[in-house]
Amino acid sequence: MNDETLQQWVEQISMTFFGRAFTHRATFNSRLKATGGRYFTRTHNIEISPHQLTVYGREETEKIIKHELCHYHLHILKRGYKHRDADFKQLLAHVGGSRYCQSLPERSERQTRPYRYKLVCSKCGIEYLRRKKLDPAKYACGKCRGKLIMITLDIENEA
Repeated sequence: MNDETLQQWVEQISMTFFGRAFTHRATFNSRLKATGGRYFTRTHNIEISPHQLTVYGREETEKIIKHELCHYHLHILKRGYKHRDADFKQLLAHVGGSRYCQSLPERSERQTRPYRYKLVCSKCGIEYLRRKKLDPAKYACGKCRGKLIMITLDIENEA
């Protein structure tokens, strides 16, 4: 599916479920991995993740499109278009859109990787586990503002 086909699909969903025309641009954005789509308040354009379509199919992608169209139409009508607004929640339930998109399998794998680093506060001793290496000099303890010391964990012996 290309951007032009997506544009027609979004326009058709907008007319069918909202009774209003979608007059802006809908495009695919392959960089979207943590979210299914997004709505831009300045341009009124919508971006959809092609990965959601590939992995979960048309039905789930349609729910994501409905979610983004809820933002779009409510914003145009100057009503509550944010996730926390009652107008948004009601319209989303009415049209059958999804509140959250499903996680992509590759993202789930990343979140289950083992911790490789431990930051220990030199003042209070609290420990922070991290998957990615960072510079402890740029951070301080969230509890007492003490200096952090990094320790590299031995992954093979811990498993």
